[in-house]
Amino acid sequence: MKENYNVVGVMSGTSLDGVDLAHILFEFKDSKWQFSIEKSATIPYSHEWVERLKTAISFDESELKLLNEEYTQLLGGIIAIFIDNYNLTGLDAVCSHGHTILHQPQNGFTLQIGNLPEIASIINQKVVCNFRVQDVQLGGQGAPLVPIGDRLLFSAYDYCLNLGGFSNISFEKSGNRIAFDICPVNTVLNFYANQLGFEYDTGGKIASKGFVQEALLEELNNLGFYKQDFPKSLGFEFVKEVVLPLIEKYPASAEDRLATFTEHIAVQIANVINAKGKGRLLITGGGAYNTFLIVRLKELLADTTVTIPDDKIIQFKEALIFAFLGVLKLRDEINVLNSVTGAKRDHSSGYVFLP
Repeated sequence: MKENYNVVGVMSGTSLDGVDLAHILFEFKDSKWQFSIEKSATIPYSHEWVERLKTAISFDESELKLLNEEYTQLLGGIIAIFIDNYNLTGLDAVCSHGHTILHQPQNGFTLQIGNLPEIASIINQKVVCNFRVQDVQLGGQGAPLVPIGDRLLFSAYDYCLNLGGFSNISFEKSGNRIAFDICPVNTVLNFYANQLGFEYDTGGKIASKGFVQEALLEELNNLGFYKQDFPKSLGFEFVKEVVLPLIEKYPASAEDRLATFTEHIAVQIANVINAKGKGRLLITGGGAYNTFLIVRLKELLADTTVTIPDDKIIQFKEALIFAFLGVLKLRDEINVLNSVTGAKRDHSSGYVFLP
């Protein structure tokens, strides 16, 4: 079995920041995985693509088919340029998550676009992709998929928390890796920052000027999702159908809505971690730059050591881990844990396409 892998990881998240690409070298030595993030880039979407991806949740079947074809072309082009720009050679594979449009595991359905077989020919590389579908077919949530990477690449931490479009956490419990989505984050914060003419609330500065609306906060904290046991996961449907309509019921400024939802995020995350006990917490994802949120989290997590890693890990951890999922797939090793997703069994997920 090979010990060294030379791959590119590709991720597009629900916050629609763009496509994250990371060139990663993995080494399996003395029964341990090590990694090095070499080159990395985030390629932003055009305004037109952001709007299209935002509204695709309501597309019909023929519109989704066309979207998938055109997005596969777009994504393939982005990956090809990245490989060319950095003169990457000898790649074992490109490991791509694609972009989630529909996530309805309760209906046995999840759709990540950009995973059509043609992508291998567009970039002229072996592609490992579409990691969620098989898990849903096995009765799982199809999410989160990052925890196998948390276990094998970030074992120094008791908790791994990602703050992206949604917050998700993973940790060990009774010898099993447990992971689940906690609550929306940037899907909601960016929505209200957009209303004020900003792409996002830099450092949480706008939220810090707002006032927490206690009645709204209480209603948010009492949503049924938070009372469900894991495994559980969230999609944009939850934000669109549940969270935003609830917030809009309350006559409040965008600043107050940002302040209130930031407090809601901090409370929900603290509830999860404080229930398990003190430890070391690693925070990654775009939300790690939200100083206002991080300060509030630290206040609510008095017994927890909070670590914000270097920029490459903050920004490209998901691309790193999807690269790792692809490597595990190439080795025919488990890359999805049923303790996390609720599937019938652990399995090695993903499709492999050749150019």
